[in-house]
Amino acid sequence: MTLSLAELLAQEESLILDRFTEDDAWWLGSLLVSLARERELPILVDIRRGERQLFAHARPGTVPDNAAWIARKCATVRRFGRSSLFMGQKYRDRGTTFEQATGLPAAEFAAHGGAFPIAVRGAGIIGTVAVSGLAQTEDHALVVEALGSLLAAQRAGEV
Repeated sequence: MTLSLAELLAQEESLILDRFTEDDAWWLGSLLVSLARERELPILVDIRRGERQLFAHARPGTVPDNAAWIARKCATVRRFGRSSLFMGQKYRDRGTTFEQATGLPAAEFAAHGGAFPIAVRGAGIIGTVAVSGLAQTEDHALVVEALGSLLAAQRAGEV
């Protein structure tokens, strides 16, 4: 399923958190791992505030390349302030590729879904949450689902 740039942007705008603590990172990462267990998904999860890793977990079936994909996707989020799927779709919509349009080295940047900015109201983007192991739209959807759950739990006072 292809999401439009407007849909991807709406996701980013609707998933701005009121806060993001180490405990929130644990809650979010644990939810992603729980969903992966329930659905038997071979994913690697990585959550960072800036460059500081707050959560990481590898599920059965992941490979070392998953960590490289996460590093490249997160570098794209940090550089452009948008989800990695948004950046890829932006250039596909223009009839080109992220790599051709930006000239950035593919060994360092990837515009494939699965990395999402962690944005906090009043502070802006403070980190990244990323998943690797599935098709890019599935990686992206899993992250969006989990961030939505975190935001709802925060607003309900459950976290």
